[in-house]
Amino acid sequence: MKKREHWERIYSSKDASEVSWFQPEATMSLELIRRVAPEPGSPIIDVGGGASTLVDGLLDAGYRDVTVLDLSAAALDVARQRLGDRASQVKWVAADVLRTPFVSGGFAVWHDRAVFHFLTEQADRDRYVAQARAAVRPGGHIIVASFAPEGPERCNACEVARITSDEASTAIAPGGWLIVIVDDPAPSEKCARAPS
Repeated sequence: MKKREHWERIYSSKDASEVSWFQPEATMSLELIRRVAPEPGSPIIDVGGGASTLVDGLLDAGYRDVTVLDLSAAALDVARQRLGDRASQVKWVAADVLRTPFVSGGFAVWHDRAVFHFLTEQADRDRYVAQARAAVRPGGHIIVASFAPEGPERCNACEVARITSDEASTAIAPGGWLIVIVDDPAPSEKCARAPS
């Protein structure tokens, strides 16, 4: 699988702090999750979570039902090693979010700041939306970060989709689920804007 090989190569050859999307602390994501799911027993999935530090923040905040899904097993290994003994408190899933069978209504929060914007084909976006809607319980929330229309056209040698908040709400959020659109104001060479 080409996508998997791409991400495995990145996480096998670079330190997690060297990638353009690295955050020492996932402050905004953690705050949004705490706002919509304050109960520590709330089941949360971080889609494309890989080596992200969000899982550290969730555990520090007392969340007890955390799943991290990523296409790259190497990325998950980075997070597991960083967490040490606490890694056993997390469910780790190395899989393609588009093809993973989820328990219907199994999550209170679906968080993604790493996958949706790489889905450039409409069929893949439709499949993603169907997966998220099925996996999130009634009254739950979907938090998705993506590139705004003015954002980079490519990230880490991959084409990305750019959407407006209205498009995101129409695609993902009928029923009032939470959507976040993120545009990196100072993209690195890994996520570069197209020339004007």
